[in-house]
Parts: sequence; C-alpha cells; structure tokens
Amino acid sequence: MSELLVKLWESGTIGRGIWETIYMTFISAFFAYIIGLPLGVLLNVTAKEGIRPVPWLYGILSGIVNIFRSIPFIILMVAMLPAAKLITGTSLGNKAMIVTLVIAAAPYAARMCESAFKEVNGGVIEAARSMGASDMRIILRVLIPEAKPSLIVGAVISLVTILGYSAMAGTIGGGGLGMIAVSYGYQRFNDDIIRVCVLLTIIIVQIIQETGMFIARKTDKR
Repeated sequence: MSELLVKLWESGTIGRGIWETIYMTFISAFFAYIIGLPLGVLLNVTAKEGIRPVPWLYGILSGIVNIFRSIPFIILMVAMLPAAKLITGTSLGNKAMIVTLVIAAAPYAARMCESAFKEVNGGVIEAARSMGASDMRIILRVLIPEAKPSLIVGAVISLVTILGYSAMAGTIGGGGLGMIAVSYGYQRFNDDIIRVCVLLTIIIVQIIQETGMFIARKTDKR
C-alpha cells in the first residue's frame, strides 16, 4: 500500500470521497426522477397506444428526450456548466455537478419510467376505464402501482448509471471517488489509489443493486 494512499485514508479524504459519491448519486437521482417520472407518464399516456394519445405532444417530448440522451455525458456535462453556475453560483464542486447530473439523468429516468409503464397489463387499465375511472385516477391508482416493481428496478439501474456519471464529473471539478482516482491516482501515477477507488465503487454499486432488487421483489405481488 502506497504512502499517499495511507495519508488519504488517515486524513479522511477517502471517506469523504465515498460520502460525496453517494450524496451526489442519490440527490441527483431524486431530482432526476422528480422530472423523469412525470415525463415518463406523459410519454406513456400520449403515445399511440396510451390512455390519451396525443401524437404531436408525444413526438415533441420523445424528440427532446432523445436529443439529450444522444449527447455523450462528458460533452453534456461541459456544455451545462454555465447553467450549473447560473443556478448554484459556481461551476465547480458537488452542487454544480449535481445540476449537470440531473440534466443528464432526467431523460434517462423518463425512458426507464416509460418502459416500466409499458409492462402494465392493458386489461387492467381497460377494466378501470370500464368502471368509469378518470385518466388521472387510472394513472395514480392503476398505472403507477402496477408498474411499481419495474419502476424500482429502473431506479436501481438509473442509480448505477448516475454513479458512473458522478465518477466522470471528477474530471472537471466534481468531488467523490472519481476526483480522488483522477487527481491522486491517474495524475500522480499511483495505481494503488485507482484500484481502491474502483473497489469502493464496485462495493457501492453492489449494495445499491442488491438492496434495490430486494425491495423490487418484495413489492412485486404478481
């Protein structure tokens, strides 16, 4: 174990990097789903086979989502730095990176939600409609509850994806394990630090995945 790695561990830099990575990932995912979940509902509802088809609106929303999803994250992140500075007052640090992560992850979350809603049995929706349920009631009482296991699985996948994004954020002034791996590992040719950061990231991913899948199995009543 290198002397620098020991110093980073003893000074709490590694521990702070773990916390910053988890913090950025979950806060970004939270706000990404605040945007992405309603957008996913709209995409599903207004689609050709949706509850209330509106082709022109679906085309606009789908086009916007596709545009943002097609831009590589590292490029999108740099492009969104002015917006992050406008919102947070700085283009460096965790707050600025959370803004860019939310912008990058929200379209991804929207598609994950749309995909989850498509798995809902159409017969259940038709049954609710035949009993006179309004569109909003179908969405809140049928569509979202029935899609809950798939939504949780999608959220787990999104969390892991955002965790990967947060590591890239370390290359342009973000914090977390990505910053430690780049600044103290790659730039100082210290392979031990890179290995430790990779190992810690894998552990975090496994915890997120196993916990999320456990919750998904518990909520799946099918």
